[in-house]
Amino acid sequence: MNLEIITHGSLAPVRHGFFTRRGGESTGVFAGLNGGLGSSDRKETVTANRAKLAEAMDAEPGDLRTVHQTHSADVAIMDVAPVDRTRADAMVTATPGPPLMILTADCQPILFADAAAGVVGAAHAGWKGALGGVIEATVEAMEDLGARRENINAVIGPSISQRNYEVGPEFFEAFRDGDPESVHHFANGEGDRFLFDLPGYGLSRLRRAGVGDAHWTGHCTYADEDSFYSHRRAVHRGEADYGRLMSAIRL
Repeated sequence: MNLEIITHGSLAPVRHGFFTRRGGESTGVFAGLNGGLGSSDRKETVTANRAKLAEAMDAEPGDLRTVHQTHSADVAIMDVAPVDRTRADAMVTATPGPPLMILTADCQPILFADAAAGVVGAAHAGWKGALGGVIEATVEAMEDLGARRENINAVIGPSISQRNYEVGPEFFEAFRDGDPESVHHFANGEGDRFLFDLPGYGLSRLRRAGVGDAHWTGHCTYADEDSFYSHRRAVHRGEADYGRLMSAIRL
């Protein structure tokens, strides 16, 4: 099966892709294109899946730039030299060639590009990272490399949608206290529960950061099992583990 890659016109002509789970070599609960070396999937299978992504990005497997994601607001600047196990949740570069690749499974994968300046970025923005400022930190790091925020286009890829993201009152309170404007992204659920609009919140933070254009692809990871892995869906089913989706961008 061929790989299925979601792209967005606002990032053109920069090469990029939000890769679905289709077309990989993993089996079982990981069936498809699992990119998570931190999962319990076979390492050699995940490595083969990553090689498929590299080929689709017109790169060698060793060219991929990744980080050890920790739900932080930390950003790594990637140059030509490989950087292994850097703890961060976003990457930026002005170096042509190496793709920046992040992993998600309900959290927001966000790809950034200032094509005129030749600067790109990629961020893993779960609720902790988004609330903590990873989006703004990525934009600032791109500016440090010569980008202009009003020329940066950003696209949020497949993420969990509001209808499937039920949270408790303590979650709501954390957002209300940390970012009062965020309350507009919560809807009432059953009892004391809320439904949180993660991609809507991500778009809000991008627009407040002053990027030139911001979009969500509109794909829900929880709802579409055939195309996407979902941490929350795996938890609801009592599954022991789950695959990780890959998203990448390169100059």
